[in-house]
Amino acid sequence: MTALDQLTSALGGLVDTDPTTLEDARADQSGHAAPGRPLAVVHAETVEHVQAVMRIATATRTPVVVRGAGTGLAGAANGGQGEIVLSTRRMTAIHEISADDLLAVVEPGILNADLNDVLSEHGLWWAPDPASRAISTVGGNIATGAGGLLCAKYGVVRDAVLGVDLVLSDGRLLRLGHRSVKGVTGLDLTSLVIGSEGTLGVVVGATLKLRRLPEGTTCTLTATFPDVRAAAAASAAVTASGVQPAIMELMDAASLAAVAAMLELPLPSAGAAQLTIQTDGPGSVAEATTIAEILTAHGGDAQVSHDRDEGERLLAIRRAMHPAMARLGTTLIEDVSVPRSAMPAMFDEISRIEEAYSMTIPTVAHAGDGNLHPNFIFEGTEPPAHVWAAADELFRAAIALGGTLTGEHGIGTLKSRWLADELGDDQWELQRQITRVFDPAGILNPGKVFAADA
Repeated sequence: MTALDQLTSALGGLVDTDPTTLEDARADQSGHAAPGRPLAVVHAETVEHVQAVMRIATATRTPVVVRGAGTGLAGAANGGQGEIVLSTRRMTAIHEISADDLLAVVEPGILNADLNDVLSEHGLWWAPDPASRAISTVGGNIATGAGGLLCAKYGVVRDAVLGVDLVLSDGRLLRLGHRSVKGVTGLDLTSLVIGSEGTLGVVVGATLKLRRLPEGTTCTLTATFPDVRAAAAASAAVTASGVQPAIMELMDAASLAAVAAMLELPLPSAGAAQLTIQTDGPGSVAEATTIAEILTAHGGDAQVSHDRDEGERLLAIRRAMHPAMARLGTTLIEDVSVPRSAMPAMFDEISRIEEAYSMTIPTVAHAGDGNLHPNFIFEGTEPPAHVWAAADELFRAAIALGGTLTGEHGIGTLKSRWLADELGDDQWELQRQITRVFDPAGILNPGKVFAADA
């Protein structure tokens, strides 16, 4: 029997070979599509379904690509020719919420925002807050090591996961991590799995570290600056002051203009950049006052709102960045990070690259942690050569400034060729060997992250 025959025999209607489904599984929101069509999409609903798929895949040496909502931006969950796409999107259960222990046990297919809607009824929340929270799954957040708007104060996904349940390539189930706040027994395999982009196993459950909803007033500041370098310098000054905002987002002139056009807002002044900053907790009002003084001292025109709903409306402008870019054409959304003090220099590099390649690169940044998202706009389905040449310079500039290729989107397919440049050959090979310990047959997400020609 073929792999497809075995899947159908074992899982029946969960095996989907509809041409539209297969075509959709080839691509994510990066715009990149894998070559060819996958063999099937399996809509797993239980851990046992996942185990059955992996046993069949191992027995038949059929590659497997794990997929959640398909909202990734690096091509890591794209299924190609002859591959099984293992979807965990239907695995949405919340098995436990413990307010006493500040934890929740969930399945990977639940959407980030849906989880927090439920947790809010208990006065709790899961802190990771990617801009895609309304459409991205917890499992996808774990697979990419996602971040978001709240990282500077509340950390990234790795800081908010106590344990994961992982199905290996041969179908064995491991329960990694712990329920306790502390736990240092053995190697930290939970942290190894977070950000591994489907190369080590299939995440089928997670024990999440929760927080209580912040008390006090939430204050939101907006400040416009004559140019993006001034805004970046002001954000670095806020960080250096020791004040810790919950959110600090930067939008350059091109991104502001695109969002304003989409939302039918007044167009910003030519060249103007904007910081949107939010403080929370008992000290939020005093912190907002201090931050406003810093922004004003650095040439910003700052305004402060103490109204939570108004704050969400202001943040909605930042969250509208991705759909605004999509209106301009196909978008390669990049994801470099640099030390926060190096952000002005990184924006200088982006300006240099724009001039060198005669292009506009709309850029937003999680300014509180130095994570920039430059956007390359082009026509068609794949970036042309000059876009990759410009991206190449951008990646190398970030690394030269002490930064990294990715802060939260992952490596996937699109950045694998640069991975060894950051890690060095020895570390690249060591990490590749680690994936083979988990997946000796090499069937999990082949050609992603540690591509053979990297």
